[in-house]
Amino acid sequence: MTNIRTVSVIGMGYIGLPTCAIFASRGFDVIGVDVNVAVVDKVNHGQIHIVEPDLDGLIQKVVANGRLKAFTRPQPADVFIITVPTPITEDKKPDIDYVISAARSIAPMLKVGDLVMLESTSPVGTTRAITRLLAELRPELRFPDTYGEEADILVAYSPERVLPGKILTELVNNDRSIGGLSQKSSERAAELYSSFVTGKLFVTQPEIAELVKLTENAFRDVNIAFANELAAVCQELSLNVWEVIELANRHPRVNILQPGPGVGGHCIAVDPHFIIDAAPNSTRLIRAARTINSERPHAVVRDIEALLDKRRNQTVACLGLSFKPDIDDMRESPAVEVVKLLAEKPDLSIIVAEPNARTLPHELEGKGVVMMDALSAIDCADIVVLLVDHRQFKLIDAEALKSKALVDTRGLWTWRKARKPDARMQEERPVTVTSMPKIVGRVA
Repeated sequence: MTNIRTVSVIGMGYIGLPTCAIFASRGFDVIGVDVNVAVVDKVNHGQIHIVEPDLDGLIQKVVANGRLKAFTRPQPADVFIITVPTPITEDKKPDIDYVISAARSIAPMLKVGDLVMLESTSPVGTTRAITRLLAELRPELRFPDTYGEEADILVAYSPERVLPGKILTELVNNDRSIGGLSQKSSERAAELYSSFVTGKLFVTQPEIAELVKLTENAFRDVNIAFANELAAVCQELSLNVWEVIELANRHPRVNILQPGPGVGGHCIAVDPHFIIDAAPNSTRLIRAARTINSERPHAVVRDIEALLDKRRNQTVACLGLSFKPDIDDMRESPAVEVVKLLAEKPDLSIIVAEPNARTLPHELEGKGVVMMDALSAIDCADIVVLLVDHRQFKLIDAEALKSKALVDTRGLWTWRKARKPDARMQEERPVTVTSMPKIVGRVA
């Protein structure tokens, strides 16, 4: 590949570390950068600090063959890829401080011909903003927002669009949008990603690429909010929402997502706020969806409270803390929010089981929450709350739950294990249900 031998990835988190692994596996010399010394040490020993299928073996391989090295500060490279978090503030405003810090950190390393890629999910205009910053920090270099095709440094935006638990596969297979600040920037970025992407590469302007990523996650948030609102309707009418959705989805042009205890993760629960902040007068639907989904943990807690015996102390076992099944990522997790709300209630003992983590998230530290394995938690509990349908929980025998009051927010026991689908329908179109709203009661 033309002039690209060394790729530096700034931020080795849930996206950055797999990105390091993929580039290193394609023969590039990769420099992973993270401010967390523990993360850097682990990577340099061929270990990972996140849960992601197949990533551990790949990291071990590329570290062993010398293709990946980790540092706490940027080193010279031909390409700099920024993959740092972009959270929201307490008042729901975009926070791009990590992106700005990353841009500042790479500025001294830049040389003529380098490519700067922003992958972090960002508000519209962020790519141009960091380009202006880099131009201020390195006035002797020419940047494409001012010099266009004559620029010394190339800059582009290309967001990831991967699913935790399938990141390595989707990094390779999924299409990508590439928004360069010049034609040369887009061409160099496309050349870079074509080294491993088998999906299609679509070149556009950076602002469109930025909004595309936000739009994808806002769409899912709105769809989930519809499902969550439908769950509330079905509860009021004493109907089974999962059956309603399953049968409605038999229509060839209907695809309702699955409801649950809320929406989590660093994307779907966060990105809609970036659009709302940019156009507050034109985002009534997106804002309403965010409100519906953010209120779901409170609705789950109300269902739990309805089962409590006010005459005695009781124990509630909450199964799952991550924001989706079979990963360890607890960012913006509605399950964590449910447990946090329960921990504030008097006369309740709270036990949690999370097979993908060894310790509690910081939000639950010092709140009297006890962590143990799922079967032990169920055995100790008066009320069992299923918050995440991890594969380990799917193996639990319903006999263990017979004497327990149950709040099943994923429909694992109250729908998927109990139903007997029509064999012909199942053969024609297998139904996979991944996220369920609440049903309160006991396992028959």
